Amino acid sequence: MNTYIALLKGINVGGHKKVPMAELRELLTKSGLKYIKTYIQSGNVVFQSSNKNIQNIEEIIQKAIISHFGFDVSVLVRTREHLQTIFNNCPFSEEKKVKSYFTMLHETPEEELVKIASEKVYEGEEYYIINDCIYFYCEKGYGKAKFNMNFFERKLKTIGTARNYNTMVKLLAMSLENEKDD
Repeated sequence: MNTYIALLKGINVGGHKKVPMAELRELLTKSGLKYIKTYIQSGNVVFQSSNKNIQNIEEIIQKAIISHFGFDVSVLVRTREHLQTIFNNCPFSEEKKVKSYFTMLHETPEEELVKIASEKVYEGEEYYIINDCIYFYCEKGYGKAKFNMNFFERKLKTIGTARNYNTMVKLLAMSLENEKDD
């Protein structure tokens, strides 16, 4: 069994696309996933599966949500090792890292698109696009940032979902526990 982390984009935000976590855990169990744990209401799922095809797992989760809840959500699945690498590769100082956001991208964007996106800057906001992650820091906080997900998705031609430092730390700890429980 392999440990994975699924990141669901845009659920339980502002009363839209409501997905109760207990119901989601039950649904994913029926879909064949094992040892399912969720963290907060924003779509963070740690689980195990013998399936090694990440795209296939994403499709299973996405289809189960469409079938059960009646709406489509973007699902991004990463291995624990992949998430740990993303976390470890954060280019910010430790002081900024703890206040930064990690936007995992469905695909690594083309180098030319990264160059074009990187031309845009705002004072007090820093970001690095490294492989399939955007590391983002805003001194005023994410909610007051001028950059937003739409900008990056348009420029990089891929979908992403962001998690803050604390959520990354918790997901990594939960996924390590899942591996020990196996």
